Amino acid sequence: MSFTPFNAPLLGGLLGDVEAVACFSVKADLDCMVRFEVALAQAGASHGVIPAEAAQAIIKTLEGFEPDVRAIGMATARDGVVVPELVRQMRSAIGEPHSAHLHFGATSQDLIDTSLIMRIKGLCDLLESRLVQAESELERLEAAFGNNALMARTRMQAAIPVTVADRIAAWRQPLSGHRARLAELRPRVLCLQFGGAAGTLDKLHDKAVPVTGELAELLGLNAPARNWQTDRSAIAEFANWLSLVTGALGKIGQDMALMAQNGIDEIALSATGTSSAMPHKQNPVLAETLMTLARFNATQLAGMHHALVHEQERSGAAWTLEWMLLPQMCIAAGAATRTTLALLARIERIGSPV
Repeated sequence: MSFTPFNAPLLGGLLGDVEAVACFSVKADLDCMVRFEVALAQAGASHGVIPAEAAQAIIKTLEGFEPDVRAIGMATARDGVVVPELVRQMRSAIGEPHSAHLHFGATSQDLIDTSLIMRIKGLCDLLESRLVQAESELERLEAAFGNNALMARTRMQAAIPVTVADRIAAWRQPLSGHRARLAELRPRVLCLQFGGAAGTLDKLHDKAVPVTGELAELLGLNAPARNWQTDRSAIAEFANWLSLVTGALGKIGQDMALMAQNGIDEIALSATGTSSAMPHKQNPVLAETLMTLARFNATQLAGMHHALVHEQERSGAAWTLEWMLLPQMCIAAGAATRTTLALLARIERIGSPV
């Protein structure tokens, strides 16, 4: 059994998502941190915080810079964060007299949180695109089978006859709502983190606001009204959104698994799962996977709310808990959207012609 199923050799194909996993790779994380330092040098030089020659040297050196990942991993066991060793390696590559101007005014949390947000931005685009595709697939299925008959069931018991269009509407409407929620959430989540040692940007003095604004613009993020290093509410909101999305897709999976039961036969699926002992079985594996991913994210959400509790101006413990939980929730949401599209494409029939 693999420790992390999302990118494991055996379970990754079932529970993982290559594109979502890529957002949380070591390379993606470090690349974003290097981009932060390049942008910070540009913004600092624009406002006279560091010399222009230093910024040019930083930008030139960091173009194509490849950190020593093994050394960073070893140092993180001591430092608790990756940034001190990463900055040391960058300064070594830049050399004197300009290396001292790298990372000026920033702290480890600025790089780590901003890297996270930059990668979440890409994930949001991916998930939104897939939700749009899922809605389109549901519209296609409604056009093909919407007039067919189904039996509505309340509390797992037969209720009254309905149409396939009625069932599909209950699947599609939440997806549209979650896309609207994401549009409303993006401005709060996709914000630069830039607070310096204790959130006050003390080294930048009166240049703090203009440097922050330019840095955010260079990185394609929003400039926050103030740093959010201990205010993780937007991160928790995003985690909640991930759980809402996987929950909605899990409901679709659960309905389809019930509809596929022997004796019910309200849906026909192609390429179903097989059994080693019972060759007659056609297991609704993709539908079951959606249910699992929904329950996984619902479970992790409680931990993300625990991670809201940061002591004083920075927490190592709560912050580290967030690192452990949020990437897995993101990948689970990616896997759920990918699985949903695969499942909808395998539907050959829903309901019975009237």
